[in-house]
Amino acid sequence: MTRAHAYIACLFVVIFYSGNILVGSALNELPPITVAFFRVAIAAAVLVPLGWRSAWSNRSAFRRHIGPLLLLTLTGVTFFNTFIYGALQFTSATNVSVLEAIIPVATALLSAWLLRERLRLVQWAGVLVSFLGALWVVMGGVVDHALGGWNVGDLIMVGAIMSWALYSIAVKRYLHLFPEYGTLLVMTSLSVAVLAPLVALEWAIVGVPELGQWAYWPGLAYLGIFPSIVALLLYNRAVSVLGASQAAVFLNFLPVVTMIGAFLFLSEAVTAAQVGGAGLVIAGVILTTRPARNKQ
Repeated sequence: MTRAHAYIACLFVVIFYSGNILVGSALNELPPITVAFFRVAIAAAVLVPLGWRSAWSNRSAFRRHIGPLLLLTLTGVTFFNTFIYGALQFTSATNVSVLEAIIPVATALLSAWLLRERLRLVQWAGVLVSFLGALWVVMGGVVDHALGGWNVGDLIMVGAIMSWALYSIAVKRYLHLFPEYGTLLVMTSLSVAVLAPLVALEWAIVGVPELGQWAYWPGLAYLGIFPSIVALLLYNRAVSVLGASQAAVFLNFLPVVTMIGAFLFLSEAVTAAQVGGAGLVIAGVILTTRPARNKQ
């Protein structure tokens, strides 16, 4: 994959993850762990014919590197989306997408610390501009609302931010140890095992949802295929070409795409602060993804 192809892959990742937020918001009548559980269960079922041979033939690699495998699974597959669906119970799809834009800041800091990746000054400036744009949206364009503008859903998103930042680092460091489709099958299957007792506990507390309603299943199928499989494959390949920091910065486009989708499909209002923050986010992405000049 070339750098140009990696950038295109990142754009499709943004589109699919924007759909993850929009569909997750549309399904917020279902409890969050229930949505996360059926997402990974559907993904695992779809991946069986694609990945079972690879998973079986590489079973010794999975056993040998069980620690990195669990880190990849828990951060990128199991809990990242569980946090998102939990946040959508309390806050808007636009806010969730804006807060995801903070992920590159956490990823860049962790990459510099753990992977010794060096960001140029212009890239740090891009990360800062994107972060300020995201913060401006959460604050509603009013500086003294920095704390008052946050709600429970916004705070839950902190867990999602840290989960994906750690996943991005783990992808760069450990994913080469495992086969592609077989690893996705193993990670989704492990996530099913982890979430099964949690969803049983959720049902014991809030009651068993009415899963017989046909309206839920197209959305759950989308979550299980596009964000869970297609987007993850594209993102993993993009990270291997661009590095964790630059690939993660593309997530800053999420507020823009999600804002449009939320306005069109969820009837969410779009404010001037959101539009202004989205402009800053785009500017930050452009700065951060500028290629370095070759020195002769």
